[in-house]
Amino acid sequence: MWVTRALEDSLRRLRTDHIDLYQIHSFDPLTPVEETLAALDDAVRQGKIRYIGASNLAAWQMMKFLGASQSRGLERFVSQQVYYSLAGRDIEREILPMAADQKLATLVWSPLAGGFLSGTFDRNGTSDNTARRALADFPPVNRERGWDIVDALRLVASWHGVSVARTALAWALAQPGITSVIVGAKRPDQLTENLAAVNLELTEEDLAELDAVSAQPDAYPDWIQGAPDDRLPLHS
Repeated sequence: MWVTRALEDSLRRLRTDHIDLYQIHSFDPLTPVEETLAALDDAVRQGKIRYIGASNLAAWQMMKFLGASQSRGLERFVSQQVYYSLAGRDIEREILPMAADQKLATLVWSPLAGGFLSGTFDRNGTSDNTARRALADFPPVNRERGWDIVDALRLVASWHGVSVARTALAWALAQPGITSVIVGAKRPDQLTENLAAVNLELTEEDLAELDAVSAQPDAYPDWIQGAPDDRLPLHS
């Protein structure tokens, strides 16, 4: 099966006998989830994989996998890898609440929105024409809204005397339910700057400033379910 072949190839390239976390990349509509889980379960039992996870799944798709694991006694996903940034907060609607309920770790990819939040882009263009975002518009970003987010990042970054990129990464790390972020860099100085985000503690004022320009309006049914419930006791 494809899992076995891909896994064996990975182990050979990595020159190791096991992989700590093995994640499927996306949802496969042609393969039953039970079949995918059975292959991953076999690899765990053989000692080739320690833990399994998934990337880019909708909340209902993840729940389908978790339900199959429980009903069939198969290895369970422990993590999800998802796109999340100040310029793309979609996962807050269903995916993050699902992860909290199911006790899944959440690993963030592209926390700088493909470089859009790196500090090299603004309304006037870019200071780095070789940047990935200058060559490919991925992940998709609402530009007009995005420029307001970049402006707010520059402001908050100036309060701390740090870079825009470090501030954007610190925001992602500060969000509830986020386990880790995956950073990318072309140069050693970029990597050093990105890693320094773990030491930047944003204040409530910082977070409020960034939330004001980036928060998404509630989607249905959140705006109904979030309405006050008169059955709940009032607290003085």
